[in-house]
Amino acid sequence: MNLYDSLIARCEDMLRDLPCKHYPYDEIELWEQEAQQSVIFRKDTAYELGGGSLCAYSAMAFTSKRPVADEVIVCGPDLPQIKADTSYAVFTTLRVDDGAWEKKEQAYRVLRRLDYTRYHVYPRGFMTRISSSAHREPARVSREALRGGLDLKQVGRLYLEAYHAHPEVLAARVVYVTDPRFSYEAFGEAARRIDAVTESLNAIFGNLIMDCTSCRFKPVCDEVEGLRRLHSRGQ
Repeated sequence: MNLYDSLIARCEDMLRDLPCKHYPYDEIELWEQEAQQSVIFRKDTAYELGGGSLCAYSAMAFTSKRPVADEVIVCGPDLPQIKADTSYAVFTTLRVDDGAWEKKEQAYRVLRRLDYTRYHVYPRGFMTRISSSAHREPARVSREALRGGLDLKQVGRLYLEAYHAHPEVLAARVVYVTDPRFSYEAFGEAARRIDAVTESLNAIFGNLIMDCTSCRFKPVCDEVEGLRRLHSRGQ
């Protein structure tokens, strides 16, 4: 699987000049996870990441070729240093065994499971409010969790653990960006393209596409090398 690789490279280039801290997966202290999403009310909220009109973009891309380290990367102020609402972005890269994409039914199940996992991790004191249609993922951070020492690397570790519960995932990296100098809108455009590739794959693997000429994903297939070939090879 290399359909996302150019988009991954584009997003990584956006981080190149930012001060980023790398935290290996197995060196991050474990934070408590809740069984389901708990509501953090405004009165209990220290601030919001991506609240209001601020940017709050997220994307998850897959690769079988590019090197991916098991780590959480934080670019910009971490939760204890943030004092007010701020823009932020989340970029997840999963290195998946190439064999997971060999058969359509298996590939479809893998994509669906990983996408489900993305939206079902609940760190205590960190409430995400996801709008997949708007490509937004704002989050509320509770005052109590901050007093308890919550930071982004602990949030990220819970996601890494969840992804590694799937045997197809060989490595996972989560990048959090809070630096005000980051090109959030440029990342948002890349996130929309990444999601378009995923939607196209879901349609292909789920046998939902019969006629390429009438398919709404045709512009994506025309742009991303390999998508059309994947559809036409008749797995």
